[in-house]
Amino acid sequence: MNNTADTTADIVLIGAGIMSATLGILLKKLNPDYSIKIFERLDIAAAESSDAWNNAGTGHSAFCELNYTPEKEDGSVDISKAVKIAESFDVSRQFWAWLVQQNILTEPDEFIKPIPHMSFVWGEKNVQYLKTRYAALQQCHLFEGMQYSEDPVQLMEWMPLIMEGRSNEQKVAATRMEMGTDVNFGALTRSLFNELKTQPGVSLHFNCEVRDIERKEGGRWSIEIKGENTGEKTDINAGFVFIGAGGGSLPLLLKSGIPEGKGFGGFPVSGQWLKCTNPAIIERHNAKVYGKAAVGAPPMSVPHLDTRVINGEKALLFGPYAGFSTKFLKQGSSLDLLTSIRFSNIRPMLAAGLHNIPLTKYLIEQVRQSPEDKLDALKEFLPNAQMQDWELEIAGQRVQVIKKDEEEGGILEFGTEVVSAADGSLAALLGASPGASTAVSIMLTLLQRCFPAQMQSPEWQHKLRQMIPSFGQSLAKNMVVARQLRAWSSELLQLHPSEVL
Repeated sequence: MNNTADTTADIVLIGAGIMSATLGILLKKLNPDYSIKIFERLDIAAAESSDAWNNAGTGHSAFCELNYTPEKEDGSVDISKAVKIAESFDVSRQFWAWLVQQNILTEPDEFIKPIPHMSFVWGEKNVQYLKTRYAALQQCHLFEGMQYSEDPVQLMEWMPLIMEGRSNEQKVAATRMEMGTDVNFGALTRSLFNELKTQPGVSLHFNCEVRDIERKEGGRWSIEIKGENTGEKTDINAGFVFIGAGGGSLPLLLKSGIPEGKGFGGFPVSGQWLKCTNPAIIERHNAKVYGKAAVGAPPMSVPHLDTRVINGEKALLFGPYAGFSTKFLKQGSSLDLLTSIRFSNIRPMLAAGLHNIPLTKYLIEQVRQSPEDKLDALKEFLPNAQMQDWELEIAGQRVQVIKKDEEEGGILEFGTEVVSAADGSLAALLGASPGASTAVSIMLTLLQRCFPAQMQSPEWQHKLRQMIPSFGQSLAKNMVVARQLRAWSSELLQLHPSEVL
């Protein structure tokens, strides 16, 4: 990177994960003249949060995740977040279907496959909750086709491994959505970057760590890059910067110095899976089955028995088991948490810590769990489970958002948050779940904030309606459009529920 052309860009994307890949494709299709540079600290794309072993891969559509439908004090269930996430996932599906239609993604079954999504609970109180949740979701057409059952015979057919060895006295219930999916976001991300690399004006740089971000006169940005292998430093001049570095986004946002980033902190949560090693057991389970999270558990720790397809092979995971690490990335530094502390975020971080003592206690308990404790948790789902059929796999690192709050001092958020400069020249994505599954909707929000004039132009509006046919409409409010577009995307993405793994 010695000449001027090599050190300037219209757009710089930091981090080669699903968010940068999605934003890069959108921007390049909306304006083919943009020059884009992508910088990744590791040697391959999607090696952190987007990687298949690091990401839940459910294709979060709120069909089965009970933490998206909280129970209210009066016993009713709030489905508003579930509706929003279901709609967002449909938007992602539309975009992916359009990419297939354009022959940009040529093999959809390499990253998305049909697999039923199920919620499973036991105990009188939990069964009543699930029944109430089911009834509430039936009021929204985005959840049509959902089945509910308390019948042990039916449940044995849906999930034999979970029902075998279970006491007949235990009251159980489950819901099932045939149109669920398994998504390999690592494979999808790498396919998107393979397309971006072929575009004129786009360059992808691995083994490059962003060390600093500084605003220059005139509103542009100077990004200091250090080559991991060479140690060489380069300054890149950019008009727009997106920080999509997963857990690494927060430190870079703080370095940018934008006022909007002040007061933000991060709370890292690590995770582990139990991965099945017995092919006979793997073959007998064909669903993603989610339970209820333990009291005090973060949303990313909702227990689930999860059928996956990774690198073409069927896999079965249970977990995740939460833990605590001071790293912000799986391949990060143990000093990440300490070096993220600033004068502007000390108070919010301390306040969030005080308000979340049950979470801290829960994480300490999880860290101290023995293999036998992990097996006991698995046996609540699989009564006949034996430890010799499972091995431990390290999951990804997540950094939950801590932000200022006038009343509380600081609050811990469990979603995703886009933080952008007032002039729209820089944006960062913080947070975790549902993340990857709603990447397209999140990036559309970012475009509205950072490219407002272009987003209002007839040219961009037309292109966006081509890429995302429901753009500008509410799928939650338009049953006919939602049904038509689900059928259209299912056909292009080859999602036929009868062809379950």
